[in-house]
Amino acid sequence: MNFDEFTGEIQHRLELPGTGETVRAIRATLVTLGERIPEGAADDLAASLPMEIRWYMTGAVSEHGQRFDWREFVSRVSDIEGCDASEAAYHARVVIDLVHTQVPPSDFRQLRDQLPEDRRDENWGKLFEVVDAGGWGDAEEAQTGGGPQPESE
Repeated sequence: MNFDEFTGEIQHRLELPGTGETVRAIRATLVTLGERIPEGAADDLAASLPMEIRWYMTGAVSEHGQRFDWREFVSRVSDIEGCDASEAAYHARVVIDLVHTQVPPSDFRQLRDQLPEDRRDENWGKLFEVVDAGGWGDAEEAQTGGGPQPESE
């Protein structure tokens, strides 16, 4: 998947009006995620993404491995993206779901292993709600009764 396909898919999923808003949502999520995880993990996860998208997790991050929880993650994404927290959280979940489809399972597992998902710790399980619901199409259908349908065989 190239940059245009990646951003186009996110724009479609989030129903954003333009490329600028779409890139801002992607950048906000991936820069903030890159700040949270160790540099090597960010490099591994980003390696399978388009070069321009990869940069958000690697080159745009001044300090990897910062310790913050899900609430702080959403706050940072919201600040960068310029939207409210609930919208930022949803955008992050959708971006992470597309990342999940683009990276090797071992790299995505490494990401999950580095982010405590227990409510008593940092509550990162919320970031993976769309992935855990079966991916964007299945999660969208579960929420709205619609969404993209799988191709017939």
